[in-house]
Amino acid sequence: MAESKLAANTVTVEQTGSPVRRPGAQRQTLVGLGLNKMHRRRTLEDTPAVRGMIAKVAHLVRVVEEA
Repeated sequence: MAESKLAANTVTVEQTGSPVRRPGAQRQTLVGLGLNKMHRRRTLEDTPAVRGMIAKVAHLVRVVEEA
């Protein structure tokens, strides 16, 4: 039962921009999201912390799917 609840609160993000010539904090945020190369996708738990990280690098990632 907990698995279905967890699966319902996920967000999939894809890296669309390069961290080259960006501040180190943005580069570290991408690594924190599990993204480090172009066009990689990661499915993460939809929490306020993850949403804040996505907002911080919104120009480098896109939200593919929200479940």
